[in-house]
Amino acid sequence: MPVETPPYDSAEHLRTPEHIAAYLDAVLEENDPALLAHALGVVARAKGMTEVAEAAGRSRAQLYRSLSEDGNPQLATVMSVLKALGFRLSVQPAERNEPEAA
Repeated sequence: MPVETPPYDSAEHLRTPEHIAAYLDAVLEENDPALLAHALGVVARAKGMTEVAEAAGRSRAQLYRSLSEDGNPQLATVMSVLKALGFRLSVQPAERNEPEAA
């Protein structure tokens, strides 16, 4: 008889800003916009979707749709959600394996 396990929910493990930042940073490394949208939804659920939606100036339903696995949020939505969560995007040079031209 197979062992039944409860579904895993990442939101249950995102308790500190450091955990959330590490999670989002790992997701950004994948360069997958759909995965980023989903991850922002996971973080918003961890922090409380209603509160995040209000702080982001979006409706709760709109945020659920935009940040679902099938969602495709606009950059403005991503930025407002990050701000509502207390985070911001930053840009760093990508590591390069080729030597720089002289």
